[in-house]
Amino acid sequence: MSGTAIETQRLILRNWRFEDRWPFAEMNGDPEVMRYFPSTLTRDESDALVGRIGQHLARHGFGLWAVERKEDRQFLGFCGLARIEFACPIEGDVEIGWRLARHCWRQGYALEAASACLEWAWAHRDFQRIVSMTADINEPSWSLMRKLGMEHRPELDFLHPRLADDSPLKPHVVYVVDRPA
Repeated sequence: MSGTAIETQRLILRNWRFEDRWPFAEMNGDPEVMRYFPSTLTRDESDALVGRIGQHLARHGFGLWAVERKEDRQFLGFCGLARIEFACPIEGDVEIGWRLARHCWRQGYALEAASACLEWAWAHRDFQRIVSMTADINEPSWSLMRKLGMEHRPELDFLHPRLADDSPLKPHVVYVVDRPA
């Protein structure tokens, strides 16, 4: 997707810009946005994440794109696709993921962006399936996964190896959507 944006009725999913870093860091510092992650991120940690996202985009030609609202060009967060590169039952698969600023919640933006990412993936890549994972207590995310037509695959659920054994976030659920016929 380098150079080309995905557009929906209300959104543009695009490559990251330098000016996205500040609102992204602000979002990653919000305890409510990061509720289902081990911790909030510092500005340096958030900037490092932008760097890793950029490397993934350059390496694979797809990734976690910045989400911008067309109406006012405001940065809302990210949505996109990423290869899972750690040891777990879905290692090597492509995951769809999203993170939006709290002021964007419950307005249909995540569903709109994620649906567009799936459409892009089926049209431009030969993925046989796309997965999504989250902490099993993250009902908002697995609710969105279901709205995307994804199905829970309990045989793929796992204990996240990068989280402490006593973390309530360690148990992860996996949802899958297969390539449309």
